[in-house]
Amino acid sequence: MLAAVYHGPQDLRVEELQIPSIADGEMLLRVECASICATDLRIIQGSHRKFGPGTVRVPGHEIVGTLAEVGTKVKGYRVDDRVFIAPNVGCGHCRQCRAGLNNLCPDYDAFGITLDGGFAQYMRVTVPAIEQGNVILINQGADAASMALAEPFSCVMHGQEKVGVNASDIVLIEGAGPIGIMHLLLARLRDARRIIVSDRSNDRLVRASTLGADRVVDITREHLLKAVMDETDGAGPDVTIVATGATPALEAAVSLTAVGGRINFFAGLPKERPTISLDANLVHYKELIVTGSTGCSTNDCRRAAELVASGKVDLRPLIGERFPLLDAKLAIEAAQGQHGLKVVLEPGARPTKERY
Repeated sequence: MLAAVYHGPQDLRVEELQIPSIADGEMLLRVECASICATDLRIIQGSHRKFGPGTVRVPGHEIVGTLAEVGTKVKGYRVDDRVFIAPNVGCGHCRQCRAGLNNLCPDYDAFGITLDGGFAQYMRVTVPAIEQGNVILINQGADAASMALAEPFSCVMHGQEKVGVNASDIVLIEGAGPIGIMHLLLARLRDARRIIVSDRSNDRLVRASTLGADRVVDITREHLLKAVMDETDGAGPDVTIVATGATPALEAAVSLTAVGGRINFFAGLPKERPTISLDANLVHYKELIVTGSTGCSTNDCRRAAELVASGKVDLRPLIGERFPLLDAKLAIEAAQGQHGLKVVLEPGARPTKERY
């Protein structure tokens, strides 16, 4: 089989590997689609803590495929079932796992992170993943690329539940990349009263406006605080979601948000620059609720997959270029281009003649 294999920083190689063999309690997945996210880009840059020196591994954790083999001890699944894979596999016995928060497990595994992932034609699905419900059945007719995006969408759901977006809320989303747009779509689904989206990219802001933002703010041309206060009669938004890993965006949130408002630091910062200056008095006197969120639980993935499959959320406008596995390096370059769309790998597709 073909696989795109990490061998070190900036060293991703498309190689011929043996198709994984499976035990009686495992499955073999034929990968249909694996989308590329910022975590994958950090991995390839060599800045992910789970990819230390000497690591050789197949990345890819936003995965949809068809079951090619099912072990004799596996119940409830059949060959040719289509599935979405929830990537995070907790230890199953720590306090976080017992509470259903396997995304916070201190000893977790994850496909594409600690286990070989979806940048390959086939992927082995482990016993713990099957036993913990990480293999989620989807409709035969579901669009594979859209279903793969259910993984980042589940992270967005997890973040918004920290701040309880509802129909009475004015919501500000800082950042209009794929994650920011998913926050927009979910806030619209939750009937937010008004949604403001800010970014530096005009193309991204046009997309946000097309997909339901009531107001977009180009921060290279407008002062964000003034624009937000003008839009909210001087009160500020009830909810601010920081969906960009930019220090000024995180620092500004407490000034922007209304008295009694809620803030979600959805995006993280580079590990070499993780600290910000925060006006604690604004948090204190405005009685702000400041939350963080990271990743998604398996239950988040299941609920997100159901929403996407139902058609209540349409993620197709976020899908950009599609590449065959042989073009994995081109796909990574496209994803690094910051066009605001999701790039996907389709391991079963053939490369186009134009590229060779």
